[in-house]
Amino acid sequence: MNSRTLYHEIGLEGIVDYVVFERAVAGFNQTDSLAKDILTLIDFSKPSTEKRLYVINLTLKKLMYVSYVSHGRNSGGKYATSFSNREGSYKSSLGFYRTENTYYGKNGYSLVLDGLEKGINDKAKERAIVMHGAAYADPSTIRSCGRLGRSLGCPALPLAVSKQIIDTIKGGTLLYIHGDDKTYADRTVFAGESDRKSDLVNRM
Repeated sequence: MNSRTLYHEIGLEGIVDYVVFERAVAGFNQTDSLAKDILTLIDFSKPSTEKRLYVINLTLKKLMYVSYVSHGRNSGGKYATSFSNREGSYKSSLGFYRTENTYYGKNGYSLVLDGLEKGINDKAKERAIVMHGAAYADPSTIRSCGRLGRSLGCPALPLAVSKQIIDTIKGGTLLYIHGDDKTYADRTVFAGESDRKSDLVNRM
């Protein structure tokens, strides 16, 4: 599917950064056996004071949800600037994930995430990195703290929308977490058109 055409048809201008969307669609096109045409983006280059999670139905060409989402406490304060795949780092991990099953755990209704990128996020299950709701992810926290609260590495959602979002994206859809990390494009196997152009310029 053509990312530029989709971007305009869905009406994402001014909402989602095109380069982030283009990279997510490139990964979607390179990933086999997705359960549904649902694509979820988290843009950690934006501050936690802004809504930065987007759930898109590519078939209906519809933006279904836009939400706040927390990052790991050791990834940064208002902005997530440091990322890790390491157990005990309490940092967020970038890259592509496949959603799996839901369960009720210590954080309530939660969604298992399978990290698809070796060395980048493939320790997600080992680290118990899941999507769940949390009181500290509620936007009311911004008014008191100047930012959202932070997780131990999980993408945590406001409790008011967490179940609806989890139920929409569970069962094999693709999640892409983007961040300001200059090394990611060199390490990922899911290179987008912008990445290939950048690589070409660097070689010239």
